[in-house]
Amino acid sequence: MLARFFSNDLGIDLGTANTLIYASKRGLLIDEPSVVALSKESKKVVAFGLEAKRMLGRTPGEIEAIRPMKDGVIADFDLVEQMLKFFIQKVNKRFRTFFRPRAVIGVPSGITEVEKRAVIDSAESAGVREVHLVTEPMASAIGMDIPVSEPSGNMVIDIGGGTAEIAVIALNGMVCDMSVRIGGDEMDEAIVSYLKKTYNLLVGEGTAEQIKIQVGSAFPLEEELEMEVKGRDLVAGIPKTLRITSTEIRDALNEPVSTIVEAVKQALEQTPPELSADILDKGIVMTGGSSLLRGLDERLRQETNLPVNVIDDPLTCVARGALKIIEDLDRFRPVLLSAGRRYR
Repeated sequence: MLARFFSNDLGIDLGTANTLIYASKRGLLIDEPSVVALSKESKKVVAFGLEAKRMLGRTPGEIEAIRPMKDGVIADFDLVEQMLKFFIQKVNKRFRTFFRPRAVIGVPSGITEVEKRAVIDSAESAGVREVHLVTEPMASAIGMDIPVSEPSGNMVIDIGGGTAEIAVIALNGMVCDMSVRIGGDEMDEAIVSYLKKTYNLLVGEGTAEQIKIQVGSAFPLEEELEMEVKGRDLVAGIPKTLRITSTEIRDALNEPVSTIVEAVKQALEQTPPELSADILDKGIVMTGGSSLLRGLDERLRQETNLPVNVIDDPLTCVARGALKIIEDLDRFRPVLLSAGRRYR
C-alpha cells in the first residue's frame, strides 16, 4: 500500500511516431518522437526522442537515427527498452520518486501474444513494477469519457503513425474490431513515392510529413492549397525546388486512405444490427494524430453516410485513457488485454 501511495501511476502510449506518458495528478510529462539515434560503430545510443528525431536524414555517417517501433509494435526490443527506460527515468527524476511506477500501455488491437510479451518485458526492464496492456481503441474511448461498460455501441477509429484501429465497443469489450497496419508513416511513404515517380524528386520522410501536414487532404477542399518543396533531382543529382498542390497530394494519399475507409466499412458490416442502430444515432468518433488529415472525416461521412467527428486533442487520447484505467484499476480491469505481472 505504501508503494502505491508514493508511486507514479503512468498511462503510456507507446506509438510508432510518438511516445506519450501521462502521470497521475501531474498530467502530460512526456510527448516525444519514438526515435533513437545510435553510433553505427559502437552501437551505443547517442540520443532519444526529440533530439534523435532532429537527426533523422541529417546524421553524419557514423550516427544512425532509427525508429524502434514499427506498425505500432516493437521492431527492436533492446532499443525500445532503452527508450522507455530513458523516458520513465526522466519522469522519476522530475519528481524524485522512490518507488517503481505502475503503468497501463496502449497497444494495437491486432497485436500477437509474442508482441504483447515484448511490450510487457520492455516496460518491466525499464523500471515499471506492474504492467497492464489495453487496446488503443479501448484506451481512446475511456480517454474520451465514453461509458464503455454500457450495452450501447460506440465506434472508435484510432489512426496513428503505424496502424488504423477501428472498433465497436460495448459492455467493456470490442464487439468487432479491424486493425490495418496503415497510418501516418504509410501516408508519408506514399508522398515520397509520388514525388519520385512524377517529378524525379527525392525527399526525406521529414519533408514528406511536412507536405502531408501543410497540403495533405483526403477530400476535395473548398480552396485547394499549394506549397514549395525542396529535394534532390534524381536525374541531375542536384538540389531542386518545385510547387505542388493539395490535389496532387490527395491523389498520392488515395491508396492508404482508401485502405482505411474499406476497413471501416468491413467493421460496420460485422457490427450486430442493434449496435448499428446505436452508431447511426451517435456517429463515429475519430482519434489519433493521423485523424487530423484534412477532409478524412468528410471522406468517411460520404462513404458511410454516418456522422463522423474528430475529437479535440486526438494525439493524447490513448495515454489519457490508459492513465484513467490504472488510476481506477478495479473498475476497468475487464477492459485489459493482459493483467501483466506485479513486482513488490
